[in-house]
Amino acid sequence: MANDAFAVSDARPSAVSNGALADPFSPPADSSLWRKNFLLGAATASYQIEGAVNEDGRLPSIWDTFSAKPGKVLAGDTGAVACDHYHRWEADIELLASLGLEGYRLSIAWPRVMDAAGLPNRKGLDFYKRLLNRLKEKGMTTSVTLYHWDLPQHLEDRGGWLNRDTAYRFADYADLMSRELAGTVDAWATLNEPWCSAYLGYGNGHHAPGLADGRFATQAMHHLLLAHGLAIPVLRANDPASQKGIVANIGRGTANSDSAADQRAAHLFEVQHNAWILDPLLKGAYPQDLFELWPGTEPLVLDGDMQTISAPLDFLGINYYFRTNVASDGAHGFRDVPLEGVERTQMGWEVHPDGLRDLLIGFNRTYRNLPPIYITENGMASDDKVIDGHVDDTQRISFLKRHLAAVDQAIKAGVDIRGYFLWSLMDNFEWAFGYERRFGVVHVDYSTQKRTVKRSAELVAKFLKERKAQA
Repeated sequence: MANDAFAVSDARPSAVSNGALADPFSPPADSSLWRKNFLLGAATASYQIEGAVNEDGRLPSIWDTFSAKPGKVLAGDTGAVACDHYHRWEADIELLASLGLEGYRLSIAWPRVMDAAGLPNRKGLDFYKRLLNRLKEKGMTTSVTLYHWDLPQHLEDRGGWLNRDTAYRFADYADLMSRELAGTVDAWATLNEPWCSAYLGYGNGHHAPGLADGRFATQAMHHLLLAHGLAIPVLRANDPASQKGIVANIGRGTANSDSAADQRAAHLFEVQHNAWILDPLLKGAYPQDLFELWPGTEPLVLDGDMQTISAPLDFLGINYYFRTNVASDGAHGFRDVPLEGVERTQMGWEVHPDGLRDLLIGFNRTYRNLPPIYITENGMASDDKVIDGHVDDTQRISFLKRHLAAVDQAIKAGVDIRGYFLWSLMDNFEWAFGYERRFGVVHVDYSTQKRTVKRSAELVAKFLKERKAQA
């Protein structure tokens, strides 16, 4: 992700300039998305696509363990095979390039590249070297996430993210990867969605490792953010030409009424979903309102921790999917109040593009040191089927168009947003929902591993071709 990724181009599509809409997906003529250096790419994650969980020295991860437990994942699905990307990576890169996508965000499987003693696993490292070198040959901007939830099981056996030592082991891992892959990575993200790792993994047990305790969640979060802070200077030392950042999932909370109690509930929703992560990173302190919501859950913070955590960032990755409508629970928290008559995805999530715009503009006001932003995930699940060789994912096309418009609105309001990654390149293992929920712009037949480009991907490719053709 180059520093000049937000340079303005005056290029506009001739069809739009002449008053005719080039395509129902194409942005309007004044959209920031026509800027040639606004990066458009797609994202994936290691456990969700790679498979090959027992090959070439890969060790078990917490998701191997969790998904093997009956009742934890829909239909008993696991990531053992997934999209078989470990064996099909060359064809997948050709597919990515054929769509004209300019960037690829991937994650590295920590259990694939290091053994239990912390020594490098050469076969695993070579896989990522081949992958990244091919991406660079194709002219792709490469964004690598070090941790997308697949913690080595042997570290979980020693306490996982509840053990402060895991943060130091993560720094060792970041050191190895940035030494081995320096020069092939344009942007390093330390963590993907620490909210999910901490809250879903340790707070309510819906994700691996499946623990459920409020104090566990806040302590796990602290160690996750500490791991991030410890890794940043290591990445800077080993690969100075690359960008360094982190990826946070954000949630829009709206009040069910104008009452003060419901307004406070919506505020507390956003505190726990957004400020819990962004305040330590950008203000060097946890929001005190968090402990009004979850009293008695303050983590153990040692001297110097917050300074480490709040190391300056080159970029902030933002993942956004939906809005949550809430009301006061009558005590010190909130409760969900699902709205009726609204559009929802296969996940049951409300489609609410304005939430992305409003959050981005709000962050720009709240954090004076807000770094440049990339939308590192945005997309939706739908029950897509191949009919006569085609997949017409009409709702996704509308979803993407409206969310890209929300990004453009945030840019015009002064937010420095430099790119957007579709979630996801292909249908994949959707964590606790297994293979039922399809987020890809490419359909995967899991019985044959055949890839079929969906209509949404065709339209994105058409737009990118139009943009590239402009002088």
